Amino acid sequence: MFDNLSDKLDKALHVLKGHGQITEINVAETIKEIRRALLDADVNFKIAKEFTNKVKEKALGQNVLTNLQPGQLMVKIVKDELTELMGGEAEGIDLSGSPSVILMSGLQGSGKTTFSGKLANYLKNKKTKKPLLVACDVYRPAAIDQLHVVGEQIGVEVYSDRGNNDPVAIAKAGIQHAKSNGCNVVIIDTAGRLAVDEQMMTEIANIHKAVTPQETLFVVDSMTGQDAVNTAKAFNDVLNFDGVILTKLDGDTRGGAAISIKSVVDKPIKFIGTGEKMEAIDVFYPSRMADRILGMGDMVSLVERAQEQFDEEQARKIQKKIAKNRFGFDDFLSQIQQIKKMGNMKDLMGMIPGVGKAMKGMDIDDDAFKHIEAIIHSMTPDERSNPSKLNASRKKRIALGSGRSIQEVNQLLKQFQQMSKMMKMMQGGGGKKMMQMMQNMR
Repeated sequence: MFDNLSDKLDKALHVLKGHGQITEINVAETIKEIRRALLDADVNFKIAKEFTNKVKEKALGQNVLTNLQPGQLMVKIVKDELTELMGGEAEGIDLSGSPSVILMSGLQGSGKTTFSGKLANYLKNKKTKKPLLVACDVYRPAAIDQLHVVGEQIGVEVYSDRGNNDPVAIAKAGIQHAKSNGCNVVIIDTAGRLAVDEQMMTEIANIHKAVTPQETLFVVDSMTGQDAVNTAKAFNDVLNFDGVILTKLDGDTRGGAAISIKSVVDKPIKFIGTGEKMEAIDVFYPSRMADRILGMGDMVSLVERAQEQFDEEQARKIQKKIAKNRFGFDDFLSQIQQIKKMGNMKDLMGMIPGVGKAMKGMDIDDDAFKHIEAIIHSMTPDERSNPSKLNASRKKRIALGSGRSIQEVNQLLKQFQQMSKMMKMMQGGGGKKMMQMMQNMR
């Protein structure tokens, strides 16, 4: 996420790091590099210029030239200004209606239908709502099918009327269906349209007028950069939408849209899409995003995701097994499944301060655990419960069955043994022993 921008901003700020004495020339040079980094990330020139002027003004106003750690002060100023530029505070979603109506708008291919499903899944699981998805794309039959597939995947009902070519009538009938069936949120998925297509823009304006939604959200592909911002402005002129959703933030995103869209349309980014899975949706926190852009990670979001996936009952069972020295590969596998549910691996790594930068260029994908799972699945239930039984011939069979090498099987066993020892040590008064071990390792 924003790898190139993070890299360039880091280089720009590096000018001020480690210097005992800083001159106005150093500050000017840093500002110039920050502006260049923003322009390369496809941020509008006017916004980039205003941003760097504010940073320069604040830096000089806070005696950055005489400060003992001017580099750190400059990073803080840039972080604060980035946070402000992206909206300052996180904005919630209005669910005050009965039912609450959410109208989704956006360009063709922006990921609107998929995100409608993600939003329904989020509201169902995290806000304990009963959502209804309404298929109002009457131009693309595959869109209706897609929404039904998404609805089935997340266990949310989808309302559609394939014989009807009037999206306004379908939207109104969908809301009526929601009222009759106890659904308290209606998410209306509309056809993708071009801002220059006057007829299509009039159509969505008519849907908007007919259903008077609590929330009108504009879905935009963050990989389109400055074009996304211009499109948002055209849609806002017609719909006066309430918020922006940025999709595909897990891709090779330059970051221009995230940084400048709030400034152009004066509407907050409410949610972001960070992967293909239905759970890959996050509330947009400007401060946390600024931290990530500057390579500081996002431990708050990481902890939140971990807490969401934490299974207290399972944790108790594993604790008992560790105490009795019966922690096996099935338990290890269940821990891996919980980590995988937390989201895209590259995204998770980027949340740990310094790790994203250290792993730059490395290929990290959702299949990071695939070979471990293959090895474990090639073991018999008895071997998974009793890893000590794994002798040379069994290891050879497991390696063949999983398509991995003997070395990889041995490596996994070694990692498993180390983890088991550490978990056992942490059980009863092992904290002191662990501290001693760490001190001895220095």
